Amino acid sequence: MTTMTASPDPVASHSTYPPTQIDLGIGGMTCASCVTRVEKALRKQAGVSDATVNLATESARVTLMGVDEAESLARIKRAVRDAGYEPRSMDATVNADNTHVMGVPPDLWPVLIGALLSAPLVLPMVGDLLGQHWMLPAWIQFLLATPVQFVLGARFYRAGWHALKARTGNMELLVAIGTTAGWALSTWLWWRAADGETPHLYYEASAVVITLVLLGKWLEARAKRQTTSAIRALHALRPERAHLLPDGVRRTELTDVAVDELLPGDLIRVLPGERFAADGTVVQGHTQADESMLTGEAMPVPKDEGDHVTGGSLNGEGSVDVRVRAIGAQSVLAHIIGLVQDAQAGKAPVQRMVDAVAAVFVPVVLGIALVTLLGWLWAGAPMEAALLHAVAVLVIACPCALGLATPAAIMAGTGVAAKHGILIKDAQALEIAHKVDTVAFDKTGTLTEGHPRLLTIEAAAGVDEMAVLRVAAALQAQSAHPLARAVLEAATSRAVVVEANAATDVQSVSGRGSQGAVKGALLALGSLRWMDELGAPLGPLDARAKALQAEGATVSVLASQMPGDASVIPTWAPLALFAFGDEPKAGAAEALADLRAQGMRLFMVSGDNQGAALAMAQRLGFRADHGEVIAEVLPGDKAAVVRRLRTAAAGERSHAVAMVGDGVNDAPALAAADVGMAMSHSQGASADVAMHAAGITLMRGDPMLVAAALDISRRTVRKIRQNLFWAFFYNVAGIPLAALGFLSPVVAGAAMALSSVSVVSNALLLKRWKPPRR
Repeated sequence: MTTMTASPDPVASHSTYPPTQIDLGIGGMTCASCVTRVEKALRKQAGVSDATVNLATESARVTLMGVDEAESLARIKRAVRDAGYEPRSMDATVNADNTHVMGVPPDLWPVLIGALLSAPLVLPMVGDLLGQHWMLPAWIQFLLATPVQFVLGARFYRAGWHALKARTGNMELLVAIGTTAGWALSTWLWWRAADGETPHLYYEASAVVITLVLLGKWLEARAKRQTTSAIRALHALRPERAHLLPDGVRRTELTDVAVDELLPGDLIRVLPGERFAADGTVVQGHTQADESMLTGEAMPVPKDEGDHVTGGSLNGEGSVDVRVRAIGAQSVLAHIIGLVQDAQAGKAPVQRMVDAVAAVFVPVVLGIALVTLLGWLWAGAPMEAALLHAVAVLVIACPCALGLATPAAIMAGTGVAAKHGILIKDAQALEIAHKVDTVAFDKTGTLTEGHPRLLTIEAAAGVDEMAVLRVAAALQAQSAHPLARAVLEAATSRAVVVEANAATDVQSVSGRGSQGAVKGALLALGSLRWMDELGAPLGPLDARAKALQAEGATVSVLASQMPGDASVIPTWAPLALFAFGDEPKAGAAEALADLRAQGMRLFMVSGDNQGAALAMAQRLGFRADHGEVIAEVLPGDKAAVVRRLRTAAAGERSHAVAMVGDGVNDAPALAAADVGMAMSHSQGASADVAMHAAGITLMRGDPMLVAAALDISRRTVRKIRQNLFWAFFYNVAGIPLAALGFLSPVVAGAAMALSSVSVVSNALLLKRWKPPRR
């Protein structure tokens, strides 16, 4: 009798473990074929829904669905090791070993030893050029070449063997087969030579090829470390210790603790010249903070009591006490590092085509080498010459350049952009941004200062101006809206006393205003449009409202509900008009003119009334007669506006639209655009929502960064295309030349090493980029 056991419910199991992402360092990858093999190995693991491997960062990002993370991590590491590579922690990948042996980096020693052993083998070739014909004895050549072939070249055999076991190929397999053929041919010629005969041997070809490939790999690794400098620089901003102030209970004196021990709510002291240990709020003291790591702006920012500070920024000359608000993964610095790592870990859409080529590259090259060998033998060439031409084909083929072309450029581009306050969320946003031909701007906070001031109050007949300001301030006391803050600032400046909790049942009506009860009276404060919906006629205030709008003011109305029969629709009576004004940001008009000069279509999308929007648009340089001003747009309708801007006229291509916004109400439009750009000039929840919805985050509220983000995107995509062209051109031109006998194995090895280094070096030119300055 068989006992039946119920299998676990897959749905329940799936719901037990939420989707998670694992970042893992991988050592030993050298070419695009390695990337393909590791990705295949990872995707075969249970619970892995996706895996992306990056050759330039030597890392993998694995997405898990419905499985235990700890157990899956162990299986993933085992899969990487079984594929022939070394799993590493990301910390080990970021914090590379900088130790030196006798003043020389450890990874350079194999190159130097290979050069010392290969140099005597090359000297006879140099002598031939000078008319001096001589050759080392065969046994000396054998003793010099064999350690290079099988000791220094052991890495090629190991990686090639793992590739064969996986029924695939890689660069190491090509090098191992090619150089072994040259070494074996020389050994065979030496073995069959008669006594006293000095045969022409080819040990120097194999030894020099291995040495050159090792040199190329060292130069490539050195260049790749430079592309990851942005991540290392961000990690270096984290201080290790913090000065924890006494709490009067468990601690009675200042204590130095590790930053990892800090908790939200802790009070820490930051001394002059130190870095802030965590995000927080200044509770005592005054200073200036260098936030260039966050915003790219070199000018120090004044910090007074109540101001926010960011962990990793540099304190100026003042000593301040800071209340910790966010630590670890919740900090702004961790968020920036995460965004940069996300961008560098992802693959650009063009990389899929490269991966498809790399998957068949090595088998095709092996086939071409075999055809080359047979073709030269058929043409009557001796075995030695035919084999050398086949070796040249194997050695010159370079899948490394293909694998590095895209990620190296993306890493350099996103790294230098982050340095200047432009955080690019993923490679797809980077690649799409260069196609943008239309830019739509939110008005308030994006093109304007976002700090409107209450310009005037126009009270209805018989209504006291200070009284309406008092009840309006009570109604707006808990709101974070810019207009609400303007009302509160006006009440404070006029010494209006607002009772605590004077307003009850306060509700915010999206895109319209807020309503609540103050001392039993039901009040509503909001836009003219909302008043029209409520059926509140302005009466004598109507003409004044239109005049204020014509002057560019944003007009809100404070109305009270009239008492009456509850069974009929309530009526509202206006009490006063509130006129608000805002100023355009410095350089906003210049930034828009720069974008227009680049051929961009520009639009301003605003929730303000038509008059206020048109007045601000005129100051900024928008052309209202060309339909560039779209006013009275509710937050929920901004996404529809973006989709409409994407639509092109008949016969034209659809437009690529970038939306630039700064708040939570812009999030749907940012997500709907081809590329969303969030201006993070604050650290509140509103900015966080916008940043998550956007593909690009501008870390300071400078409209000039919009053009800069599009510029670095175009330059990065240009580098990707240049790298791919040279990688393909190199292989398309080099392999036929080697097959036809125009390139020796030594020249082919040098060319292969040069190809990878040139691709990474070309990408590193992006590190010289700087955003345009006013």
